[in-house]
Amino acid sequence: MTTRSADKAVRKFKFERQLGRVLMNPVVAALDRMGIRSSLVVDLETIGRKSGQPRLVPLAGRADDTGVWVISQHGRRAGWAYNIASNPRVRVRVNGEWRTGTATFEPDDDVRARARTFGGAGRLGRSVTALTMRAMESDPISVRITFDAR
Repeated sequence: MTTRSADKAVRKFKFERQLGRVLMNPVVAALDRMGIRSSLVVDLETIGRKSGQPRLVPLAGRADDTGVWVISQHGRRAGWAYNIASNPRVRVRVNGEWRTGTATFEPDDDVRARARTFGGAGRLGRSVTALTMRAMESDPISVRITFDAR
């Protein structure tokens, strides 16, 4: 038997997935084609677990020297998370550069603290990003993409 909170999370996930597919992802892709790109956005390319074809999704992420942190706002329910579970080898585009790496779920990472490291300059930008992510999440989990050695 499911609980009300689990039902609410599933409903929220379905709404957010449609919002992403119909509005957010196409807008980010259109802005990218026009050359307008946020440093907060990284493109994640996974291999479809059923199709075997590359699947591209724009995500909020934070890069460092050895990899990228992203948050799956809907946990392992997100399509790209299913793909990672099936094949953790990914490509990620950060600041216009494609890098290969391995993605891992990090359930012990503090998602809220991680979200506060994302965002624009200054405390306000980071706070707005963290609050937006929190409003859209249903079952968040941190994902670490570790770059392959060059």
